[in-house]
Amino acid sequence: MKQLITILGPTASGKTPLAAALAREVNGEILSADSRQVYRRMDIGTGKDLCDYGDVPYHLIDICEPGTKYNLFQYQQDFLAAYEDILHRGKQPILCGGTGLYIEAVLKGYRLSPVPQNPELRARLEGKSLEELTGMLRELKARNGSVMHNTTDVDTAQRAIRAIEIEMGQTLGSNDSPPSQEGIGGDSLIIGVNIDRELRREKITRRLKSRLEEGMVDEIRALLDSGIPAEDLIYYGLEYKYLTEYVIGKLTYDEMFRQLEIAIHQFAKRQMTWFRGMERRGFTIHWIDATLPMEEKVQAILQLFSQIVQ
Repeated sequence: MKQLITILGPTASGKTPLAAALAREVNGEILSADSRQVYRRMDIGTGKDLCDYGDVPYHLIDICEPGTKYNLFQYQQDFLAAYEDILHRGKQPILCGGTGLYIEAVLKGYRLSPVPQNPELRARLEGKSLEELTGMLRELKARNGSVMHNTTDVDTAQRAIRAIEIEMGQTLGSNDSPPSQEGIGGDSLIIGVNIDRELRREKITRRLKSRLEEGMVDEIRALLDSGIPAEDLIYYGLEYKYLTEYVIGKLTYDEMFRQLEIAIHQFAKRQMTWFRGMERRGFTIHWIDATLPMEEKVQAILQLFSQIVQ
């Protein structure tokens, strides 16, 4: 049985090109761990950069329609189906992404079940600020000993309400609970792409400008024109939140750019906080310098992998 290789890191660290280069060396296929790249036609804003994959097969990208609320339970099921398919065909599975909750859920085997909407709870929470909702979620997580919600994704009131709803209604083993039989953490070499904070900030700003030039505003307009409500796009956070607010006239272009740039920097910082938390929760992450030449990074991973599979 082939062991999973996981490549994680903050946004703009170069995870995807590294995963694709590694896949070419090991006859691999990539499983995306990104909570927004699952949506079709949300390409520039989610940073799919499909050209990075080249001829490398990828999974869990463009699998559902924008406007829907894809969740962790669905991701876990879709991941396992794709993972088993890759193994069945004798290929090397490589999990790559920056959504720490998705990565941890499949490695540790959280026991999840779907949680329906709770209209009574939603009515009770309506009108509360994002700060109030985030505080409530933090208290719930502390009381439950849970790591099931990724704070990198709770950046709108609507998402925070859904997170509270799931936390209150989800039957999930806490961080101290034994994993389900579907957990594959023991079979994964975990590679973290470590990028200097200042270089990361520089790359984030440069990439944001580039994506705006590539037509990210037009992408948002096309989604709105297709009938997706503005509040549904705002729900997805980051680029979709701020650009939608710009398109509908709530923000000027300069306000949008400035607020979005800050939000992405904060997002990357929270991603790193999550990954450090994974280490405290027992995961071994082998950190590799993002600035190394691609060949050196790939060879370092291959050397680590050979030690594990021996």
